[in-house]
Amino acid sequence: MSLPRTTVLLSFLLLLVLFAPPISAQTHRVATFNIRWDNPNDVGNLWKDRAPQVIQLIQFHQIGIVGTQEVLTHQLRQLNEELGFASIGVGRDDGATKGEFSPIHYDPARYKLEDSGTFWLSPSPEVPSKGWDAALNRICTWGKFTSLEGSRFYVFNVHYDHIGQQARKESSKLVLSKIKEINQEGLPVIWMGDFNVEPENPAYQVILNQEAWKDARLIAKLPSYGPKGTFSGFDWDRMPAGIIDHIFVQGKLEVLRHGILTDNYGKKYPSDHFPVLVELKF
Repeated sequence: MSLPRTTVLLSFLLLLVLFAPPISAQTHRVATFNIRWDNPNDVGNLWKDRAPQVIQLIQFHQIGIVGTQEVLTHQLRQLNEELGFASIGVGRDDGATKGEFSPIHYDPARYKLEDSGTFWLSPSPEVPSKGWDAALNRICTWGKFTSLEGSRFYVFNVHYDHIGQQARKESSKLVLSKIKEINQEGLPVIWMGDFNVEPENPAYQVILNQEAWKDARLIAKLPSYGPKGTFSGFDWDRMPAGIIDHIFVQGKLEVLRHGILTDNYGKKYPSDHFPVLVELKF
């Protein structure tokens, strides 16, 4: 004896409801990636050859939010167009389009932008400026997001100076202060970027000295995947030893995975930095 078709359909739908994972368990893949500016002197590693690899890497790993560094205006436009992403951020030289960006790209089908801004890593953070002993203007771009399932959180993306040690330490103090000022609601925060310091550096330590902040690499449920460093300098024959690209987290979230990705094409890397990926849930 066969059951009526409507009964079979209703039974199937009931099973889907009973055994479907709850929406709140949805995970999010977030990454920091210094993509290397479009330098015409990078013979053998020109942006025109690397761009498809950068884009495909983000697509393949299903990264929904990525903070990039060293991004020029045309690179920003190309990434967003090819990925179907939107982005926030300004050029560090004029607060508009000149100089490198440290933007946050996001998938608008999954995340809604609620608020955003950029400040300079200097004693005068509201205007284009160079801070302390830094060699260059440096910035932090931030965004407040709501995900499809209703999770609300902040993302901060930085690129610290490569020369000035005082500037790097003071930048950490400044960003800590700014996050406290901006995040009045106490939402979860993801703070990532090219910090240009290894974990032993005081600029890194001043962050972990704050009880609320954790390095995602150290608290991931799975042991961190990948090499022991993030800067390759495009050198295929040398595996880097020092991690200078970091993702820190604060608040009610769980880090499931952390990985330093060494995707390559024909013994070439998409950038002179390896991207750092985390998968997390709120």
